[in-house]
Amino acid sequence: MAAFARLLERLLWPARKEKEEVEEEEEEGEAGRRALDGPQSLLAAPRCAQQPHGGAAVSWGLRFGASAAQGWRARMEDAHCAWLALPGLPPGWAFFAVLDGHGGARAARFGARHLPRHVLDALGPAPGEPDGVRWALRRAFLDADERLRSLWPRGEPGGSTAVALLVSPSFLYLAHCGDSRAVLSRAGAVAFSTEDHRPLRPRERERIHDAGGTICRRRIEGSLAVSRALGDFAYKEAPGRPPELQLVSAEPEVAALARQAEDEFVVLASDGVWDTMSGADLAGLVASRLRLGLAPELLCAQLLDTCLCKGSLDNMTCILVCFPGAPRPCEEAIRRELALDTALGHRVAELCASAQEPPSLNTVFTTLASEDIPDLPPGGGLYCKANVIAEAYSQLCQASEECWEKGRDGAGKLTHTQSGSVLDLEA
Repeated sequence: MAAFARLLERLLWPARKEKEEVEEEEEEGEAGRRALDGPQSLLAAPRCAQQPHGGAAVSWGLRFGASAAQGWRARMEDAHCAWLALPGLPPGWAFFAVLDGHGGARAARFGARHLPRHVLDALGPAPGEPDGVRWALRRAFLDADERLRSLWPRGEPGGSTAVALLVSPSFLYLAHCGDSRAVLSRAGAVAFSTEDHRPLRPRERERIHDAGGTICRRRIEGSLAVSRALGDFAYKEAPGRPPELQLVSAEPEVAALARQAEDEFVVLASDGVWDTMSGADLAGLVASRLRLGLAPELLCAQLLDTCLCKGSLDNMTCILVCFPGAPRPCEEAIRRELALDTALGHRVAELCASAQEPPSLNTVFTTLASEDIPDLPPGGGLYCKANVIAEAYSQLCQASEECWEKGRDGAGKLTHTQSGSVLDLEA
């Protein structure tokens, strides 16, 4: 993990500096206006630690995994929740949500804790499908926002986007507000993807203007980059207008999708994931990892590592919900993956042995990225194998250091040649 973190730091240093410069320019351009969703200072090195977790409802063939990473951000503002069973409803109902806070984590944490209960209250014991459930999800988001407002310190900024999946035996309901996103994979392809709520979307722009707001630099009032969210109450003060018609609305967009045998999985993720991956790339990567027999929670952790390596500088959270039609482990896929890992390890050793000076880990990765390597994971490419490369490099370093120690003990002193044989992780 230490080697992986160093690799990330060196690979992404130029992107990190560019991001900081852009955010500084935006802050100056707003003449001191405080943007509720940034800028937020970046750390000197990413925080890669994750706590992946998951579960299964075997009787109706549902599995899920979830993980989150703070990444380069100074604070973790994402939150999530997963309910494999819903009290008061028959078996086969489940609820999952990812929330991405801005201006602090308060709204996201509130949503993760209380949104499921508002959903249950709105559904009642016998929800009508699909129209009654769609109405209930809209009502639940708005009720949760109203409750949050009653608890919110007056004048405090902050809010949260949200994306949720409600599973019933007959339908998949996807509800979202903001730029947290969901994709459904069916029969090997993306069958549905949510669309981010941005101020320049025609329907959003019309509502903002009708409520007396302006859009400057693609942001509401030059500050907020999303047009729907929980919280952000400074943008919900237009007199005489209901909550769903304010500058910023907590009303979710809800899709009801009839379940099919070909349904494979749904991915819910905050925008830190989508900053580096398209829906098609992510679906391809997830499917390929499921064919290796990877547990959903470990798959989520690997996905976030891949996004970090591809350049994401934001907090990231991912939930993977697998249905009975999800790809199953394949012996041929497993064999090819093991062969790929072995080949990468050998190639790392070759690059280190052939260099006149011990190459840095960053140099090794950059060299590999320029080569045509077969059977790399779809959607993730070499970035998905960064841990494998870092581990192989780290093992070479350890072996080299052991040889150095033996040489020092045997000769009583360290020669120049022996010193030069030690690979430098910090280079």
